[in-house]
Amino acid sequence: MSPNVIEEALAVLCARYIFPEKAEAAAAAIRRREQAGEYAGLDERQLGERLTAELFEICEDTHLRVRVRGAELHAALTQDEMVAVYREQIKLANYGIARVERLDGNIGYLDLRQIPEASMGGRAIVAAMELVSHTEALIIDLRRNRGGVPNGVSLWHSYLFPDDETHLNSIYDGESGNTRQYWSQAYLPGERYLDRPVYVLISGVTFSAGEEFCYNVQALGRATLIGQTTRGGAHPTRFFPITPTLEITVPIARAVNPVTGGNWEGTGVVPDIEVPAEEALATAYRRALEHVLAGSAAAAVQEEARAALDGLAPAEPAETVAA
Repeated sequence: MSPNVIEEALAVLCARYIFPEKAEAAAAAIRRREQAGEYAGLDERQLGERLTAELFEICEDTHLRVRVRGAELHAALTQDEMVAVYREQIKLANYGIARVERLDGNIGYLDLRQIPEASMGGRAIVAAMELVSHTEALIIDLRRNRGGVPNGVSLWHSYLFPDDETHLNSIYDGESGNTRQYWSQAYLPGERYLDRPVYVLISGVTFSAGEEFCYNVQALGRATLIGQTTRGGAHPTRFFPITPTLEITVPIARAVNPVTGGNWEGTGVVPDIEVPAEEALATAYRRALEHVLAGSAAAAVQEEARAALDGLAPAEPAETVAA
C-alpha cells in the first residue's frame, strides 16, 4: 500500500475534521506508526480497518472511518458524481421507507431504514404520512435506521408539530463557522399528525440521522422512545475518495440541540422505556392499543383493538428509564 494513500487521508482529516486538535493528534500518531512500518503489507480493507481503529483511539468518533468503497462508487470521484450515485441508491431503497402499514386497532406503523434528502424523498415522505394520517396512534420503527440527511429529518418531524414555530435542531459547520437552524415547516402537503401518541422504536443499530430523529422528538416531548440505547453518532459527515476504491468519512459539523444544548455523540439516545430491541414493537403496539381502548374511537375500531390486544402475549415488565 502506497504511503501516499495514508498521507492523502490524513491531509483530508486535518483539513476538514470538526475538531482540528484531535485531527492533528491522530495524524501524528498514525504517521509515527507508518514510519515504523506498521502498515506494510496491508491491503486496502485491512488498512481501512486499522486506520479506523486508530482514529477512534484518539477521536472516539463513530463517523470517522477509512473504508473500502462500494463497487457502485468506484467511478464516482467528484461530489456531483457521488450525489448521482446516492440519488439512484436512495430511489431504489424507496427513500428509506421499508414499510407503511395500518395495524389492527387503527395504529399506524412506519419502518424507516434511511432518512432521505428532502428534495429527493419528499414525495415519498408525504405519501407515507398520508397513509397513516387517520390512525389513532403512530409507531415509527428506527431500529434498523443507519442515518441520512438532516433536512429529511426536519420534513418528517414537521408532520408532528402544528406550525413553523418548533426549533428542531441546529448544526454547527466547522469550515464556515456558521450554525444552521432546522425548524418545523409552515406548509406541508396533507394533514399533520397532531394530538395523538407517537412511539419511536430504537436499538443499538440506530445511528446518525436516525438518532437525530429520535433525540429531537424526545427532547421536545413529542414521542415515547422504546427499545435500547442507540449507537451514538451526532456529527454530520462527508465522504472523501482517496482512491477509486478507498475513502475517508470525515465529520465536518456537529449537532447542537436547542432544548438540551448538547447532542448524543458517544452516549447514544437513551430510551424512555428500555426493553430488548426485538420486543420494542410489541411493547409500543400494546401501549397504542391501550390508548385506543381508553379513548373515543369508533366502536368498530375499539372492537378491533380489543381483539388485537387479547391476541398479544402477556406483557413483561418494562424498565422505564429516568430522565
